[in-house]
Amino acid sequence: MQPQSRLAASAAPAAPSPAFLLSSMLGATLAIGLTGWLTQVSGYPLQMAPFGASCVLAFGLPESPLAQPRSIIGGHLVATLVGLLVLHVLGNGWAAAALAVGLALALMQLTRTVHAPAGADPLVVLASGATADFLLTPVLAGSTTIVLVALLVNNARQRRSYPRYWL
Repeated sequence: MQPQSRLAASAAPAAPSPAFLLSSMLGATLAIGLTGWLTQVSGYPLQMAPFGASCVLAFGLPESPLAQPRSIIGGHLVATLVGLLVLHVLGNGWAAAALAVGLALALMQLTRTVHAPAGADPLVVLASGATADFLLTPVLAGSTTIVLVALLVNNARQRRSYPRYWL
């Protein structure tokens, strides 16, 4: 019988610095707070659940390809458009939902706009029975707001660090 060996050290990344944690929290709070406030004053919806996950990427992992403006805005637009088309053609059943998410992923890959939170957009569209104006508000307006706040917060944290690329 061999003696038990020690567990290998974790391959997980180190915890971020307190300053990074604080700026991440501030960025997410500002982005979601701003979309909420703009919703209240304009009367147009600028929030949807997937935007919380977009903030995790934009402020917690700003160097990730999934956190770049092209992916945040483009991914949400592509996935929502797929959801709207599937809803119009097939309705909102479980098979339509499954197909919409699969198609959204394929089109985000094809357009190089993969954004994991946007994978939920077709489900939001089908569950809510959204109409075409959903593309403008909340999707375009809300995702653009997140990117603008990410530009401010991430570049205040480290000058000229965000975005890594636009197109």
